[in-house]
Amino acid sequence: MAQILIIDDHQSMREGLELLLRRRGHRTLSAENGSVGMELLAESGAELVITDLKMARMDGLEVLRAVRERHPGVEVLVITAYGTIETAVEAMKLGATDFLTKPFSSEEFGVKIDRLVQTMEERNRLRRENRSLRVENTLLREGLGSDERPRYGEIVGESTVMQEVFRRIDRVARSDSTVMIYGESGTGKELVARAIHAGSERRNGPFVRVNCGALSESLLDSELFGHEKGAFTGAERRRQGRFELANRGTLFLDEVATVAPQTQIRLLRVLQERELERVGGEETIPVDVRIIAATNQSPETLLRGSGFRDDLFYRLHVVPMALPPLRERRDDIPILAAHFVEKLRERTSSGATSVSAKALAYLESHSWPGNVRELENVVEQALVLAEGEVLQVADFPTLDAGTDAIGADAGTDLSHSGMDLTSVVEGVEERLLRKALAQARGVKAEAARLLGLKPSALYYKLEKYGIEA
Repeated sequence: MAQILIIDDHQSMREGLELLLRRRGHRTLSAENGSVGMELLAESGAELVITDLKMARMDGLEVLRAVRERHPGVEVLVITAYGTIETAVEAMKLGATDFLTKPFSSEEFGVKIDRLVQTMEERNRLRRENRSLRVENTLLREGLGSDERPRYGEIVGESTVMQEVFRRIDRVARSDSTVMIYGESGTGKELVARAIHAGSERRNGPFVRVNCGALSESLLDSELFGHEKGAFTGAERRRQGRFELANRGTLFLDEVATVAPQTQIRLLRVLQERELERVGGEETIPVDVRIIAATNQSPETLLRGSGFRDDLFYRLHVVPMALPPLRERRDDIPILAAHFVEKLRERTSSGATSVSAKALAYLESHSWPGNVRELENVVEQALVLAEGEVLQVADFPTLDAGTDAIGADAGTDLSHSGMDLTSVVEGVEERLLRKALAQARGVKAEAARLLGLKPSALYYKLEKYGIEA
C-alpha cells in the first residue's frame, strides 16, 4: 500500500478522501494548502500527491511544478471542480499522472486510485529490478572491488541528492572554513566530517572527535580544553584537551547543540581568539584547528529558544551542510544494502552474498527513522539469521514498530505469562507514540495528527509514558 498526501483547502474534502484511502489500506497525510503540503512531503515523504487545483497562496499547478522539481519520483493526481480541457492539458504537460473532475463518486475515486497505485507498484518493481541488476552486475564485474562503487570515502550513494552532497564536500574541503552539518541521527554526519578532513589541506593532521552529548558539563570542559594537575578531585596530572590534540588538524564537535551554556562561552572564545586556557590553569595556549560541528536539530530550532547562543551559532554556521534522511534517498537502499552485506558478512560468519528483489522492496517501504545506521543494523541482523546465499524478506526483522509489538504479544501464552491486557495495550501505545514522534521529527502537533489525537490527549500520553519529543 502507498503513502498518500492530500492537499485541499476544504477540511471536509480532506477528511473524506483520507477516510476512503484508509479503507483501502493506504497511509495518509493531509495539508490545508500547498505550502504546508510541500513541507509535509519533504519531512514525511509520499508516493502519491492528490491536490486540489484552485487554492489560495499556492494553487495545484504550483504544487505540481514544485513536486516535479523537488520530488521527481512522486506521482500527482490533480482534482478540481474547474475541469476544462485546457486545464487538464496544462496539468498533464506539467507532469500530472492523472486528472479527476469534481463532483465524483467514492467508487470512481477508488477505481482511479487503484489504477494509479497498481501502475506505481509496477513501475517501482521495474525500477527495483533494474537497480538490483545494476548493483549485481557491479558486484560480479571482474576485478571490481567495493572501492569502485558510487561513493565518497566511506559514504555510499548514487542518488541525485547524494551526488549533490559529494559535490558540496569537494567544495567545502578546499577551504579552511568552519562547517556546520545538519542531519537526523544516523545520516552519516561523522562520515561527512571525515571526508571533508580527508580532502582538505589538513589531511595529514589529526582528526579528533568529541561527542558533546555523551559528557557532563564538567567532563566536557576537561575533554575539550584540558586541565591542570589538581584542578579538581581526581585530576592527578596535567592533561591536554581535544583542541590541543587536534592542533593543525580538524576537531569534530558532534551533537554540539547539547553543550551547556558556560561551556558555550568558553567554546566561543576559542573560536574567536584561537587560544584557550586549560581548566584550573592560567597559561594561554594558541591552537590552530579547523572546526566541523554537527547537530540533529535544524538551524531554526537552534536560534529559537533552544538555549544555544546566537553568537556561537553564527560562529559555527559559516558553511552549512544538510544531509538528507534515508527516506529521501530510497534509490540508494539497494546499493547500501549490498555494501553492508559485503562489509558485515565476514563478521557475522554469513554465507549470504546478496539481497532478493522482494527483500529490497520490503526495505524500501520502511520509513527508516534511524536512517542509514538503522539499515546497517537491520542488514546485520538478517545476515545473522539467514541460512541461504540470498537474503529474503523472512530473514529481516519486522520493521513496523506497532506491528512488531502486536505480533510479538499475539504469540504469548497469557495463561502462563502473567501478562494482562492493560500492559499489552500500553506497550503498543508507547511504541506507536514514539514512532509517530520520530516520523513527525519531534513536532507534537504533527504527531497528534498522525495518531488521530487531540494535542491535549497527546501531551497527556507523552507525560504518562515519560516520552520527550
